[in-house]
Amino acid sequence: MQKEDQILQRRFRDLAYMADSRGIVLFTDFLNLHEQNLFYEIKNELPNLKYFSSGGYRDAERKMFCFCGDYSLDNEDEIDYPISCLHIKPKNPKFSDSLTHRDILGAVLNLGIERNKIGDIIMENNEAYLFCCSSIYDYIINQLTKVKHTMVSTSLIDIRDFTYKPNLKPVTGTVSSVRLDSILAVAFNGSRSSLSGLIEGGKVFVNGKNILYNSYNLKENDIVSVRGYGRFIYAGTLNQTKKGRYMVKVLLYQ
Repeated sequence: MQKEDQILQRRFRDLAYMADSRGIVLFTDFLNLHEQNLFYEIKNELPNLKYFSSGGYRDAERKMFCFCGDYSLDNEDEIDYPISCLHIKPKNPKFSDSLTHRDILGAVLNLGIERNKIGDIIMENNEAYLFCCSSIYDYIINQLTKVKHTMVSTSLIDIRDFTYKPNLKPVTGTVSSVRLDSILAVAFNGSRSSLSGLIEGGKVFVNGKNILYNSYNLKENDIVSVRGYGRFIYAGTLNQTKKGRYMVKVLLYQ
C-alpha cells in the first residue's frame, strides 16, 4: 500500500474515534473512487457509527464521507454537508471559448486550491456547476475570473436548486451470467478477455468499492465505474433466451 493511502486510512480512524468519543459529526474532504475504497477496506475495524456519503447531488462520483457520532440524527437527510455549488459561466457567451471539464478544473487548481477540496464538475451548454468545500467557495468566487481566454462570472447557488439529469445511453446484450466481466463486455462493446484485465488491475469500482475478481455478480442499479472507460448503471436482466442466456441492459453515462 502507498504511504499516502496509509495516511488517509489513519485519518479515517482518527475521524471515526473522534466523532464517537465526542458525539459529533465530522467530514472528510472529497474522495475519489480509490480513496472511497480505502475507507470500505477498514470500515469493519472502525467504531460502530453511522457512516454516510454525499457529493452534493445524487449521481456524484467524488464524495465526502460523514462520520456521524451524534446519535440524535436518525438519517442522512438530517446531515448538513459542508458542500457548496458554484455556477460558472462566460460573461460574453458569443465570444467564449469552448470550455471543458478539464479547463474548469485547471483554472480552479491554478488558484492554489487542492484537488480534494473540489468535487464533481458538471458541464452544461458551455457553463459549469462546480461542487466544492464550503470553506473555499468565497475565495473561488472572488478569484476565478478567467478560464482559458474567456472571462467568466462565478456565483453561489442553493445546492437544493441544482437539478441534474444525466444523459444515459441504453445498451443491451446477451450474457451467460451477470458476472462483472460479462457485463463490462456488453457496456463497452469488447471481449471478456480484453476487459478482465481492468478488473484484475484494480480499475473497476462498483458503488465506490474496488472489485478485483471477474466472477463478481452485479445487482440491479449497481453503479460501475471503470477508469479510462467511464461508468454505467446496471439496469438488470430483461429476459432469458431459449438457449439459457440472459438479455441484460446497462445505462451508459454520456
